[in-house]
Amino acid sequence: MDDGGYRDLSFWHDSHPGSLEPRPSLDSDRQVDVAIVGGGYTGLWTAYYLKALEPGIRVAIAEAEIAGFGASGRNGGWCVGLLAGIEDLAADPAERDGVVRLQRAVFDAVAEVGRVSEREGIDCHYARGGSVSFASVPPHLDVMRADLAHWRDLGFGEEDVRWLEADECRKRVGARNNLGGLLFEHCAAIHPLRLARGLAEVVEARGVEIYEASPVTALEAGGVRTTGGRLRAETVVRATEGYTRGLPGHRRRLLPLHSMMIATEPLPESSWDEIGLSQRETFQDPRRIVIYGQRTADDRLAFGARGQYFYGSQLRDRFASGDPLLGEVQQVLESIFPVLRGHAVSHRWGGAMGVPRDWCPSVGIDSKRGLAWAGGYVGDGVAASNLAGRTLADLILGRESERVTLPWVGTPFPNWEPEPFRWLGVTATRWTGEVMDRAELQGRVAPRLGAALFRTFVRK
Repeated sequence: MDDGGYRDLSFWHDSHPGSLEPRPSLDSDRQVDVAIVGGGYTGLWTAYYLKALEPGIRVAIAEAEIAGFGASGRNGGWCVGLLAGIEDLAADPAERDGVVRLQRAVFDAVAEVGRVSEREGIDCHYARGGSVSFASVPPHLDVMRADLAHWRDLGFGEEDVRWLEADECRKRVGARNNLGGLLFEHCAAIHPLRLARGLAEVVEARGVEIYEASPVTALEAGGVRTTGGRLRAETVVRATEGYTRGLPGHRRRLLPLHSMMIATEPLPESSWDEIGLSQRETFQDPRRIVIYGQRTADDRLAFGARGQYFYGSQLRDRFASGDPLLGEVQQVLESIFPVLRGHAVSHRWGGAMGVPRDWCPSVGIDSKRGLAWAGGYVGDGVAASNLAGRTLADLILGRESERVTLPWVGTPFPNWEPEPFRWLGVTATRWTGEVMDRAELQGRVAPRLGAALFRTFVRK
């Protein structure tokens, strides 16, 4: 099987059962109705729903590498009903009703991914076991109690999120330090690349043209240019997430923040007896430098942490197995589950997600320019991209729906600061978060000034 050299990108790529050889590239000019830039979840879901709503529409996707090359194929496999920045929207009383509608729509997106996967025969290892956030130290309990109060204030009940006392929480996640936590019901563990590649096959079978190995060199009025030809289109969809910086004129739209992941060898049942995750729950704790993990369908533990930024918005697609960042991820994992010491780590990788300056995802269309966009999920894009794709399809086709009135629709991304201010701000924020996390995990009090600075930067 010719893998096109892509199997070393991640565990997900290495374990994908199908070919990863690129589809043919665009080598001439083509006329379509909608040209989509990016073959990740956002682009694929948009194509899927456009074809579902209007089967005769001509849709083409231009992808620089292969479908699922970027974050869609390298993420932690959390299909979770969360949306970055929604807490700040909820703080505005005028937005409250819209926020509740948006949150319920993201909840439904988790279920929709499962429905589509079953209907279309996409075996993405979808397992809806919920997500457990556990307290490693007492300050984490305060954070999670505040989170629960926030959910209740918005009208969400036990069927959405509920408190787990320490004993029940430990049965689900056998972390070394587990003082109790929250069970968030709207989450499924998946194999992310199987979902992306499966979607690509489905939309291609319905007539969507997918051009891989076709880097876009320019977005223009009436189409896009690639290295091999032009796609003329009435509407262009920018669905490039962390890779947006490569498009001329869009360099500062989304910041590429790298998340680092590892996967263990398949673990014996005796280890899982200690670790838990019997329902393939995903897990995390409330530390500021986000961690996330899941039990894979073949009994590995896939685990990651965010996030490294490289000066000038540089992108790195491959990391050496001995990279210190990956070593730190392994140390954190083994500190949570000491039973893993001595078990081999089989895969190590990293990838870039897209971060907006205001930390709020956005979906929209500029009808005069014929340009639509979606993204900025800050790592929570598996379910959110499904909602974004459905919303973009409605916007492009001019359909009135409740989705097009949700409060994340219509606002373009503000630009990030130029360098070196961008690098200084992100680096200082990461350092501040690490200092505060270290203090709390060592039983000390995190400095209040640091907490205020961290909160200010990552939300505004």
